[in-house]
Amino acid sequence: MGAGHSHGPAPVPGHAGGRYRRRLAGAFALTATFLVVELVAGLLSGSLALISDAGHMAADVVALGAALLATRIAVRPDTTGRRTYGSYRAEVFASGLTVLIMLGVGVYVLVEAVSRVGAAPQVTSGTMLAVGLIGLVINVVSLLLLRGGSQESLNVKGAYFEVVADAAGSVGVMVAGVLIMTTGQPIWDVVIAALIAVFVVLRALSLGRQVLTVLGQHAPAGIDPEAVATTLGEVAGVAEIHDLHLWTLTSGMNVATAHLVALPGADRDAVLGGARDVLRDRYGIEHATLQVERDELGSCQDLTW
Repeated sequence: MGAGHSHGPAPVPGHAGGRYRRRLAGAFALTATFLVVELVAGLLSGSLALISDAGHMAADVVALGAALLATRIAVRPDTTGRRTYGSYRAEVFASGLTVLIMLGVGVYVLVEAVSRVGAAPQVTSGTMLAVGLIGLVINVVSLLLLRGGSQESLNVKGAYFEVVADAAGSVGVMVAGVLIMTTGQPIWDVVIAALIAVFVVLRALSLGRQVLTVLGQHAPAGIDPEAVATTLGEVAGVAEIHDLHLWTLTSGMNVATAHLVALPGADRDAVLGGARDVLRDRYGIEHATLQVERDELGSCQDLTW
């Protein structure tokens, strides 16, 4: 039998999240600074919308910090010899933490909003407008820092989603301030806070679905296993494909394993090379472990999983 594997890019240059570490650090610094301002303003003004947005901003600080730490852990060399896949999935776990934080903040604000229905707290709308505007500017800067990385890294995408939710929160705070000023009804503070919370929960569920897809080792998004099997079956000298597995180790790092049954007389080295080229060039899978078997073998057909 013939077997081979191809390596992906070097850990640091090829690591999607690692390329955006400085931008994550910039977004983290901006968010942490504004958190203090918004929390103090919310407590002084009595605005639930401001306090809820500050709570989400606090979640951002934790999530961005975790994302930043995960990018460093992901590229750290393994000294134990037991992490055969390295620590790349630290980023996925950081994204999972972001999901839990977003859900927690969203549920808390919803509960608090319900408890305030019927009450008429005094809310300083001018403070809400000023702080909301400052928050929106900071959120826009952070979004620009993270936008590119959100397309490549699930970890950065989690941080990006957090900032998107924050931007919506800042807009909501400003809308609540305007409505309170024009109608004189403080209930708008509660309504807007509840809407912000619902938005945060929905974004968290969307990100959580992607995290579970990676941890569940599903086929990478945009790659159809049946199409991959068909394409590999068209490689010259291949008679059959079985035990094909496709999954994502972390963002930008897709992995494949497969057994290729070669036709009698086929050059197995050529079969192996052709299959690796197909996976790399057509599907962007640079790390593939492939085994080429003779047609008359067939012991692998007895595998049950």
